[in-house]
Amino acid sequence: MQLEAYISDLLYRYECVIVPDFGAFLTQCASAKINKSTNTFYPPKKVLSFNEQLKNNDGLLVNYIADVEKIPYEEAVEKIVKRTKSLKSYLLQGETLSFKNIGDIVLNKDGKLTFEPSYSLNYLTDAFGLSQFVSPNIAREAHKEKVIPLTITSESRKARPYLKYAAVAFIALSLGGFLASNYYLGQIDQHNQLAQEDANMQLDNKIQEATFIIDNPLPTVTFIVAKQSGNYHIVAGAFRIEENSTKKLNQLQDLGYNARKIGKNRYGLHQVVYSSHETRTEAQRFLYKIRREHNKDAWLLVQKLN
Repeated sequence: MQLEAYISDLLYRYECVIVPDFGAFLTQCASAKINKSTNTFYPPKKVLSFNEQLKNNDGLLVNYIADVEKIPYEEAVEKIVKRTKSLKSYLLQGETLSFKNIGDIVLNKDGKLTFEPSYSLNYLTDAFGLSQFVSPNIAREAHKEKVIPLTITSESRKARPYLKYAAVAFIALSLGGFLASNYYLGQIDQHNQLAQEDANMQLDNKIQEATFIIDNPLPTVTFIVAKQSGNYHIVAGAFRIEENSTKKLNQLQDLGYNARKIGKNRYGLHQVVYSSHETRTEAQRFLYKIRREHNKDAWLLVQKLN
């Protein structure tokens, strides 16, 4: 069984892939970066890490292996258990575990697992096709304004006396245009304000008129609907006989759980879930609560329902 290939497939779609009784591979999105010293541009990506504290089976990896290899859930669990035992024995012998396109794991002197991620693959699908590149420096010239000096001598003023009157006329026209423009804009603002006030007054009158026309209003009816949605389901059990699934559903609802049936799985078993959730984090938190308070065999099913 190529365990690393299955883990790699799931890392494209999920932030956490747990290998039961071994540890979890985590991803965290990182923004695009620029190295100013080398002029290198790096695209956004998912940064990989490993947490050996997350060992409880959440059903994600097991369900994926069972679905790909077309085997029962229990057989997939046994395959993972067998593989993790061999991985642990390699680590105890001082060997380095190399997961292709994921990273290397070794056992340090303190008995802790250390993880060195691989940078050969970007698991961020939004950055598909993007790669790092180096851009040369762009030299920019400072903008310089060319000033052409205008020199008016006494001789030119005497030869062309109309320049004096033209300058005075230009200044007067500019000042007059500026004042007229300000006056015109002020008139427009005043007109718009009056029109807005008039429209608001008409709207208030319409609302009041409509309010007093209703003599016998219908009573208000409030419906409280508990909507079950999301692709993360806390499974309570799967039953061959539908009556047993109904009995289990009634038991959970009597205990106060928002339980429901989600139909048959590919083995023909009727599935009953405690609840469904929108996010993996919310579902994982509720799963731990269920295992601690009610059913230690509950597990997480990731499935999009029709």
